[in-house]
Amino acid sequence: MIEYANAGTTDLLRAHAGKVEQNERPAAEGLAALHEDGVFAWRTPREHGGEWADTETIARRLTGLGRACPSTAWIAGTCVTSKNLAVRFLPGSATPEFFADPDALFCGSGVPGARGERVPDGVRVTGRWPNVSGCEDAVWASLALLVDGEFSFAVVPTADLVVERTWDMAGMRGTGSHTLVADGVRVPAGRITAAAPFPLGDLMLYAITVLGPVVGAARGALDAVIAMFASDRKPFMTAYSRMGESAGARHWLAEAAHLVDRAEKTMLEVAREGGSAELSPADGPRLRMALADAGRDCRTALERMLDLHGPSGFATSNVLQRFWRDVAVGCRHPHLNPYLAVETLGTALAPAES
Repeated sequence: MIEYANAGTTDLLRAHAGKVEQNERPAAEGLAALHEDGVFAWRTPREHGGEWADTETIARRLTGLGRACPSTAWIAGTCVTSKNLAVRFLPGSATPEFFADPDALFCGSGVPGARGERVPDGVRVTGRWPNVSGCEDAVWASLALLVDGEFSFAVVPTADLVVERTWDMAGMRGTGSHTLVADGVRVPAGRITAAAPFPLGDLMLYAITVLGPVVGAARGALDAVIAMFASDRKPFMTAYSRMGESAGARHWLAEAAHLVDRAEKTMLEVAREGGSAELSPADGPRLRMALADAGRDCRTALERMLDLHGPSGFATSNVLQRFWRDVAVGCRHPHLNPYLAVETLGTALAPAES
């Protein structure tokens, strides 16, 4: 079972989780605590004062944060992905500018929602990027775009962009995943480049920054249900005096715990393998399938927990329904798409054309 190292931080995140959802934005207190803990420097290069943490370490830590507040953990994961993109595609002279503050919060989008027009010493960018998590609080944005039809990446100060508040979702509400808009923003040549293909290890990292908060949310929900078993709550309309007296309830609790444990174990196994330099393209379909299965395990576990809790688990004051909604939305991210994972693995095992 994973714990985030700083219990004071997770206690603070847990205390503000309702506020995060209500405001549809990470709490300032939570962001300050993560900044103090060095969370936003997890994927800052060591030569610029960061940690450059490995994939398994990031998976463990995001799960610990997600157990307290999945939306805030999601923002931390987005920062990892966005900083990794900046380092991979722009490793040259512009990089120190990005990391002058190693703890700066980054956001980003891999969807080429804008076009760039070449101008002297740079590119003029116009377009829109939807679903950019944490964009209201980030300092830099790593953004995909098309320049002369070529898939490219730029790193842009969020102060040069406009935020349109378009995020209105049932779950992960506190991620503030709004739309970023560029209207003729000039990006210097040193902050934009054509994008090379993503290494498989990086793709696994990006998927795990999504899965970690989801596994954490499932773990947080399990905490709530175990606390219910420790209380004087009993199965309604029965002679039992406590939930734990019911063999059926204990069985379902064991099933839910097993699913959460399995999801966590699968994620960590993929994280360890995904961080290896020996990955081949043939490993990709198998690893993607494993991650999709972990996401589905979390979703199934939440359904079992809500079956145990009954209708009161859906009360807006009950943390269980918040975890349920966060898992339901988070595990459906494209990185965890189960039907495409099946399709890709099936194609790898039995190509339609030989």
